[in-house]
Amino acid sequence: MIVYHLYSGGKDSSLAAWILARLGYEVRLITVSFGLLDSWRHAKETAERLGFEHRVIYLPREILERAAETAIADGHPNNAIQFIHEKALEAIASLPEVERVSDGTRRDDRVPFLDLPKARSLEDRYNVAYIRPLLGLGYRTIRELVEKLFVVEIRESEELEKSDYEVELRHLLRERGVDPLTIFPKSHYQSRVVGWKNV
Repeated sequence: MIVYHLYSGGKDSSLAAWILARLGYEVRLITVSFGLLDSWRHAKETAERLGFEHRVIYLPREILERAAETAIADGHPNNAIQFIHEKALEAIASLPEVERVSDGTRRDDRVPFLDLPKARSLEDRYNVAYIRPLLGLGYRTIRELVEKLFVVEIRESEELEKSDYEVELRHLLRERGVDPLTIFPKSHYQSRVVGWKNV
């Protein structure tokens, strides 16, 4: 059974991929890009270190443009990130070979997160199973598993080489003359998995 897993190279999407593999799925990691930057290469590098197949799919720039407009209008990134996440899942689910799509969203996530009606809608519209391996796990459990399994780099969001939606969204905001730190939290740490611990 193949599952196509939305992948950023961070601890949550990496842990979810590990759980899926332990459950017997053939896990294929997918990172989305808008083609503005090659930040997807960080996820590819992590995927290779963890031993997973990885590919990149490109979403239309119009999605990122709309997300940037939303972030500017709102003064925060939540709705913009949610919008991109939904479009990314839809893009993966719409691929003809995909029967199962997954992500690393957690029980306590507010954004991005598909509520039950949106999750069912994704499954119904694209005739896929939507799998969320971390849905029942809290922060403490996730932290314990991540610390056991992975070597993780943690840095300020602006400094970390990563492959999530924020990278290109921040870049586009700068192109528009908007300082991302007027939209995103001024002090926010994120993570990137850089390899396995000796387990």
